[in-house]
Amino acid sequence: MPSVSKKALLGLFMLAALGRAEETTDGVVNDVVPGFPYGSEKVRGVNLGGWLVLEPWITPSIFDNAGESAVDEWSLCATLGAEQCRSVLEQHWSSFVTADDFNQIAAAGMNHVRIPIGYWALKHLNGDPYIDGQLAHLDNAVKWARTAGLKVLVDLHGAPGSQNGFDNSGKRGSIGWLQGDTYEPTKDALRDLAKRYAGDTDVLTAIEAVNEPLVPSGVSEDGLKQYYWDSWGVAREASQNTTVVLHDGFLPTESWNGFMTASAGVWFVMMDTHHYEVFDDSLLAMTPSTHASNACNFSAEHVQHSDKWTVVGEWTGAMTDCAKYLNGKGIGARYDGSYQGSTAIGTCDGKYQGTTSDLPQAERDGIRQFIEAQLDAFEKGSGWLYWTWKTEGAPEWDMHMQLAAGVFPNPVTERKFPGQC
Repeated sequence: MPSVSKKALLGLFMLAALGRAEETTDGVVNDVVPGFPYGSEKVRGVNLGGWLVLEPWITPSIFDNAGESAVDEWSLCATLGAEQCRSVLEQHWSSFVTADDFNQIAAAGMNHVRIPIGYWALKHLNGDPYIDGQLAHLDNAVKWARTAGLKVLVDLHGAPGSQNGFDNSGKRGSIGWLQGDTYEPTKDALRDLAKRYAGDTDVLTAIEAVNEPLVPSGVSEDGLKQYYWDSWGVAREASQNTTVVLHDGFLPTESWNGFMTASAGVWFVMMDTHHYEVFDDSLLAMTPSTHASNACNFSAEHVQHSDKWTVVGEWTGAMTDCAKYLNGKGIGARYDGSYQGSTAIGTCDGKYQGTTSDLPQAERDGIRQFIEAQLDAFEKGSGWLYWTWKTEGAPEWDMHMQLAAGVFPNPVTERKFPGQC
């Protein structure tokens, strides 16, 4: 992996041709217009989680049908074998998200979808059990988004070796990204992704370099910074007006201030931060009103102090971790004390596994209150993308079900609990 200290930054290769980046008040840089007016128009969107990168809690049936050893997409394909895994995934890709989903998202007043994809859709490493074929469905998504009037933020959600050790990276366990021979394949995958959609920047307006690299658990901060520079250069090889999205690496978002700004000669860079309040015992014990205050404070302390466009690219209305396999297949929930080392706060009792309409009215009101607070808080920055659009039965997380049950505002600007932030 290149050393960041050498400043041999691929990201600056275009400057000789285009000169110093100069941004005007309307976001135009060097006469280049971004594909979406980030900063002046709010991002309002949703993630298509669990579609092109599997997560056991979003589609538990796929993993249950494969047996105990299947805990992530890597082990699913290793367990089933390539032929059967391809059959299972092609069926899932073709049915889980369709053109009608894009139409429903637009009808609710949103303007973006964030689509996770793994490196294995573009590049295979020796020993990978993954199967490819996702790109044809991503192509369809771009077409459906264009028809529906939506913009696409495509997100490299899984990197070689795993950038966080979570099952959402494709492989649960240790963090191996930026170690061994993982750097160049990641950059190559991002390059291929950017080049593939270089002619679609009217729709695919942003590309996220990598999702949730876990700096506090071992991802090199210097290595991540170098990768971000290189990612900017890779994106600029393909197009001048695609916005490059950087996740904060679980560091305070404002700690990235001064990094990759216009003064360094770069343009169209956006920060992504994620906010969840279900992965800590003390947070799980809070009331909806306290959760709402936390969201307002998070925005005030972090999102609004960033020197770049900043979106909250993942967040949820959930206030428990009761969704089946949310913490990982075979791992319990903190809320009911079945997670190792946790103390029970309440009971999951199956009510958090079903439909949103089945939840008691008081709980539906609490979720809506929390959702509305976050909508207001995150629009004080550049906007938001909810996690996630659809699940097999996680009512606190499933926007599709929440819209139908009147739990997620429809349109998204409607408020039952105004003025929380």
